[in-house]
Amino acid sequence: MKQLILLLFTISLVSCGASKTVRTSKKVIKGEWTLSSISYSEAGTYNVTLLSDASKACFEGSTWQFIPNNNTGIYTINDPSCSTGARNFVFTIQEIDQQTGLYDFLLKPTDEKHKSDTNQGFRLSLTSLSEAAMQWQQTVSVDGKPFTIIMNFTK
Repeated sequence: MKQLILLLFTISLVSCGASKTVRTSKKVIKGEWTLSSISYSEAGTYNVTLLSDASKACFEGSTWQFIPNNNTGIYTINDPSCSTGARNFVFTIQEIDQQTGLYDFLLKPTDEKHKSDTNQGFRLSLTSLSEAAMQWQQTVSVDGKPFTIIMNFTK
């Protein structure tokens, strides 16, 4: 009976915590990043508003700070021709496939501007993460076809 209770207790501890891969990812993502480039899966010129906030041109060169111990962060638009300033967000990293290294990444702005937008969050794929580089991809539908926005960060 004691072994059964110990086994159940151990299983509950393991199942409640984040996986080792997600915990490692949170350690790597911690700190300040620069959104260095944004590209698209299809050739052409597109008028895309990212995170219901600003254009591609405004986001390129923005700085991002991730604080994993409370899953919060701040991104700052630095382009003087855009609405500059800091924006707060919360984020969650969820493991999808340990072999491919792909993660589900949920980013939810928490500033007053976004609170009126029905508390909208944005689901992205964290497709690459190292000590010096990170890549997010967001797939949306354009004219009924998948269209991927690729965001590359450097640390």
